Amino acid sequence: MNRFSLQTRLYSGAGSLDVLKRFRNKHIWVICDGFLARSPLIEMLRQAIPADNQVSVFSDITPDPTIATVVEGIKQMHAIRPQVVIGFGGGSALDAAKAIVWFSKQQGVNIETCVAIPTTSGTGSEVTSACVISDPDKGIKYPLFDNALYPDIAILDPALVVSVPPAITANTGMDVLTHALEAYVSPHASDFTDALAEKATQLVFQYLPVAVRKGDCLATRGKMHNASTLAGMAFSQAGLGINHAIAHQLGGQFHLPHGLANAVLLPSVICFNAGDARAAKRYARLAKACHFCPSGANEQIATGSLIRQVEQLRQQCDVPPFAAALKVDARQFRERIPAMVAAALADVTLKTTPRPASAEDIRHLLEGLL
Repeated sequence: MNRFSLQTRLYSGAGSLDVLKRFRNKHIWVICDGFLARSPLIEMLRQAIPADNQVSVFSDITPDPTIATVVEGIKQMHAIRPQVVIGFGGGSALDAAKAIVWFSKQQGVNIETCVAIPTTSGTGSEVTSACVISDPDKGIKYPLFDNALYPDIAILDPALVVSVPPAITANTGMDVLTHALEAYVSPHASDFTDALAEKATQLVFQYLPVAVRKGDCLATRGKMHNASTLAGMAFSQAGLGINHAIAHQLGGQFHLPHGLANAVLLPSVICFNAGDARAAKRYARLAKACHFCPSGANEQIATGSLIRQVEQLRQQCDVPPFAAALKVDARQFRERIPAMVAAALADVTLKTTPRPASAEDIRHLLEGLL
């Protein structure tokens, strides 16, 4: 039996920040990073909130939110007890907000509404039951999954992403593509998640290069914002896989941006997963749905065409190769492979990977990056 549920009310398009006008006489707590707290975007957010609300800001969020950050957020939640919490920013801010709300509710703090407002088009966190929290001491990222993590409201306003720099646009866009592809070949995929993943994939290939080159195009930004959310809905239901299990370790150990970590792994992961007959058929079906090959192409040709399109997309978006992105030398990288292999095997996203992976398989994929 398959299950599919949509628990977040979604508002999208230009002007969708106006949804915040529904809140009157509330204490609203905004969770974001320090950069956003000083940027013009926070003023856009404040202007959208009616003046009779009290607005407080928690801006201690850093990339890859840590356990300590979440604990501090929970303390502040207990102290100020807002009625409305807004996660505002990229995946780190949204994940932190969701985790803080989730743990606080378990401790008896009553929050009326949790709102997620992304300012990047990548994680899909605004519509997922997942968040990722880091332990910097161990160099490990912990993905959490629970239906109570879904935000109540998600707002996708493309005006909030037009200023995202090209490199971040590229990295987050490749994250969207990875979400869609992993959801598509997941053993838990269904007709519903397939439709979401296919559409997200098509949008990324069509619009991501334009978003990287012409970031001020509101229509293009809107398409990528939608793609991110579609892919988030897909993987929240179907799950992810080995690409994310390994990417979490690259981020935890070397602070590699998450989307970039996914991007450098994706072609080799597709090759690996295609060793599973069902996954190979699904990759081929997706390649044909995206018109990357003739409809009569066999699975090997179709999958190869998909890999070539992924590599071409990386080049079009100036995604750097792994060697250029890595901040340590090859010897230091190899020294950490055993720890990354062990952590990847324990990563919850590996539960829905289409092809079972051994420690040797993961080691091979990591060594193949060098």
